[in-house]
Amino acid sequence: MRAAAILGPGCSAKNLRPFQIELSITWHIGIPSPADNCDVILIFGGDGTVHYHLSTLVALGLPVLVVPVGSGNDFARALGLRRVSDSLHAWQNFRREKNNVHAIDLGVIQPLETPSQEPKYFCSVAGIGLDAEVARRANKLPRWLRGHGGYALSLLPTLARFAPLPMKISTRDENHQYNSDGWSLRSDQPTMLAAFANTPTYGGGMKIAPEAKLDDGLLDVCSIAGLSPFKLACMFPTVYFGHHLRIREVSYFQTAEARIETGHPLDVYADGEYVCRTPVEITVQREALQVLTL
Repeated sequence: MRAAAILGPGCSAKNLRPFQIELSITWHIGIPSPADNCDVILIFGGDGTVHYHLSTLVALGLPVLVVPVGSGNDFARALGLRRVSDSLHAWQNFRREKNNVHAIDLGVIQPLETPSQEPKYFCSVAGIGLDAEVARRANKLPRWLRGHGGYALSLLPTLARFAPLPMKISTRDENHQYNSDGWSLRSDQPTMLAAFANTPTYGGGMKIAPEAKLDDGLLDVCSIAGLSPFKLACMFPTVYFGHHLRIREVSYFQTAEARIETGHPLDVYADGEYVCRTPVEITVQREALQVLTL
């Protein structure tokens, strides 16, 4: 067997050693090429590392094992890989049986103002509004602090200055009547946050989309209408348990295709990383990535 190991920021050969006990496996360090004839890829890092390499991973079409050693590991959590020991167990299962490979969906973001720009994959959650601003602030923190409550630390100062933004969300769904352009308007109001989720959690465990699944061909959309900073600050602790869906100003639905238009261009972040600016279309690519699970 030939295996490739992609080491994210802060990782080294030391992280790889527990996976190298089997001497019959040949290792390639770094992003493999088709000529390397690898059978599997191990990627060491968090959501940002996975996000950065998604296009390459999809193109290679090889099974991928995520080892959660990043500052944010929500994608690995959705795969049931909460600790490095979980990934090691999944690796051992793959070496013995090779029956723990599953195909999952990925989100796809297409900028509309620059259609020549390549679509961008995301594995966990894409966000616009407050979420994107918090991610921008969190990315400026030291890496160790980002991994220990960096999202929550960045949230509080952002709340004090953030105001609802004009945002229109349209979808293409069988259960809704289309407009003449083929889209159905789902929301058109001042909005604090809109999240398009492929996984239930983001931001280090915030359960923004508790019903999201990696293989249902749908994105779970959670949007929060205009709230006072005080009410919004009171609401956010409930997101860790998914209880925010009970709040009147929170809208939650599923779709395979969404278009987001805003009063002026807003940043779009996905998996904690900057992607582009609105307007955008966000869709799902079914069974886009093969992953190892427990």
